[in-house]
Amino acid sequence: MEKDRGVVLATERYGSAESWKYVGKDGVMERRRDGTEGVSRGNSVIGVFKSVFLPQGYPESVSNDYLQYQFWDTVQAFSSSLSGTLATQASLKGVGVGNQEATGSCGHNHLVTKRLFADVLNDIAMFMEILAPYSPAFFTLIVCTAGIFKSIVGVAGGATRAALTVHQARRDNMADISAKDGSQVLFY
Repeated sequence: MEKDRGVVLATERYGSAESWKYVGKDGVMERRRDGTEGVSRGNSVIGVFKSVFLPQGYPESVSNDYLQYQFWDTVQAFSSSLSGTLATQASLKGVGVGNQEATGSCGHNHLVTKRLFADVLNDIAMFMEILAPYSPAFFTLIVCTAGIFKSIVGVAGGATRAALTVHQARRDNMADISAKDGSQVLFY
């Protein structure tokens, strides 16, 4: 027989998928996975899938309509993402991304000016956020205005960054240049 493993004080169960025991021994309580309930969630491909995508104790831990709701929520999120991608593509096309004539020196100088504007506007927004606590009466107005400025910066910065990447790529290496630009941002 096994050595004395302690006294089971409580058992915690998440549906039929997983069970834990709280064991007391020598005045110390310890939480242990109960091995008598079968395979745990992470021991198989299906187990990993369940642990990543389904709540603990599924299906007993959720309402009957959970899976149907999650399916339609995922379809909606995918559709929204697709719509956002198409809208961004249209916006970028509108400012000349992908148009070889738009990447000439005149277009490039125009993009650099927009990029500089975005950087200056971003600095103004951050300065406003720093000063906002010192003006409690106008705090919400200042922070909201700074948020609007940052939204403009995001659009202008993203559009100009994409156009500048197209301009800088010379050997069908736009993705590589964009990825390196993104990784360099981490070090600022």
